[in-house]
Amino acid sequence: MADLSISLAGIRSPNPFWLASAPPTNTGYQVQRAFEAGWGGAVWKTLGEPIINTSSRFAAVHYGGRRVAGFNNIELISDRPLEVNLKEIRETKKRFPNHALVASLMVEPTRQKWHEIVKRVEDAGVDGLELNFGCPHGMAERGMGAASGQQPDLVEKQTMWAKEAARTPVIVKLTPNITDITVTARHAVLGGADAVSLINTINSLAGVDLESWNTIPHVGGKGAHGGYCGPAVKPIALNMLAECARDPRVNVPMSGIGGISTWEDAVEFMLMGATGVQVCTAAMHHGFRIVEEMVDGLNRYLDRKGLASVTELTGKSVSRYSDWGELDLNYRVVARIHQDTCINCNKCHIACEDTSHQCIDMLTGSSGRPYLQVREDDCVGCNLCSIVCPVDGAIEMVELPAAAPMLTWNERQRVLAKLGADSIEAEAVEG
Repeated sequence: MADLSISLAGIRSPNPFWLASAPPTNTGYQVQRAFEAGWGGAVWKTLGEPIINTSSRFAAVHYGGRRVAGFNNIELISDRPLEVNLKEIRETKKRFPNHALVASLMVEPTRQKWHEIVKRVEDAGVDGLELNFGCPHGMAERGMGAASGQQPDLVEKQTMWAKEAARTPVIVKLTPNITDITVTARHAVLGGADAVSLINTINSLAGVDLESWNTIPHVGGKGAHGGYCGPAVKPIALNMLAECARDPRVNVPMSGIGGISTWEDAVEFMLMGATGVQVCTAAMHHGFRIVEEMVDGLNRYLDRKGLASVTELTGKSVSRYSDWGELDLNYRVVARIHQDTCINCNKCHIACEDTSHQCIDMLTGSSGRPYLQVREDDCVGCNLCSIVCPVDGAIEMVELPAAAPMLTWNERQRVLAKLGADSIEAEAVEG
């Protein structure tokens, strides 16, 4: 079996699967149960000045028969006294010395507050700290969480203050509620961050009840925006992680968060630069024992790939992620329909005819049996037909031999600029 252990900025863990700072890590009882189930680490629910949480506080988006495709919450940081949390952290670390135990922190943006809480929490024996600059609701209205995380200078400054007092590694948790997450990631690094974690939850409103007209969730008839997570946010999280991974100024380890529900999701995040991953919604949906399938699946995958360590995955796909302007405009694929597996549901024809390039013909064979066929000369390889097809493999996207040398938009523009081309010369270059 491959070695699943990781070290994130010096924080060692028996496997890359951590519980994210959230309701599942609210108490020592929960974290200890999670470690017993097989989780490699946990980020304790955010500590700070105890607050008052609301009732109710969770909502979910169900889609296409799937429960909890997305999850929304208006819960804030820990509502339990700091001393109670610190006592349970000590007990948990004593029982599980080889598991990663990280404390999530959020306080007012002053040097004194950061120094105080860092020292108190580290004295409890944590392996590292995660600065919560991402919570988008409730705490942001008090000048903390995303309100700090959306201001690069405050990210840098508060990271610096935490580092001044810290003896353990400092991870900065980034908000996705920003135009360019690499900007705040860079400032976290400038402030001395040993690692970054991303993404925190996304501003959201789960829905509106069509009978009562109340928001979902509501508190006595009033609602507020919450934080969105779960499988629905995975593509957004993966993109933001990849953007940070390919930015040379964000040259620190990363902990991937956002919609991770399976070992396959975890592998995708690691290939895109994550050293390890954090999970929340999937654990809330299915319980702590889902980690057993994650560990087993990852082990089998690494064996199949002939890899000795999970760390060999980290960043392997980053070089393949680029800007649109670096894509080959002469690369071409077309769709081909396999008649032996096609069930003639016509979904591909409808999708192509109504919303794409009208290149799938409905024909009749010599036997009188109808069939579908792609006019490859008109196919642009958009993938839509294969996406809507309900039968795996019935439509194959086939790569065609290159008709011309590789040409990117950026290269095209560089050539035209060098030539000082007018419209006639531009047409010649296009040819």
